[in-house]
Amino acid sequence: MSTQLKDALETLKESGVRITPQRHAILEYLIQTMTHPTADDIYKALEGKFPNMSVATVYNNLRVFREAGLVKELTYGDASSRFDFVTTHHYHVICEECGKIVDFHYPGLNEVEDLASHVTGFKISHHRMETYGTCPDCVKSTKH
Repeated sequence: MSTQLKDALETLKESGVRITPQRHAILEYLIQTMTHPTADDIYKALEGKFPNMSVATVYNNLRVFREAGLVKELTYGDASSRFDFVTTHHYHVICEECGKIVDFHYPGLNEVEDLASHVTGFKISHHRMETYGTCPDCVKSTKH
């Protein structure tokens, strides 16, 4: 079991959340996948292992994880919410063709919060940045 999974399970236990096999599987899937899945993606990936699990169960567990600070819900326009296991502050590049989301790290952007606070007097809680373009796979497929 990964350290991230152990730490996440411990966080849930400390919050008084019971660890069910479904919760464990959903959390493990989120940690292992880098695709920023939708609730439906998670449901489809795990339905063979948990045939009695519903999409509502997945949504409810994602809400629990979000409230515990383990998962971020990413909303982009009209598209379904995608879920990202919280590791460190990072940003996202989103393909406008296929919707793929890829993480990238750029620590210098944390200065944006300091500058925004200094200029406006706001007490800044967080920021979010998305960059849009076309992923390498979609670029290749349009060249044919």
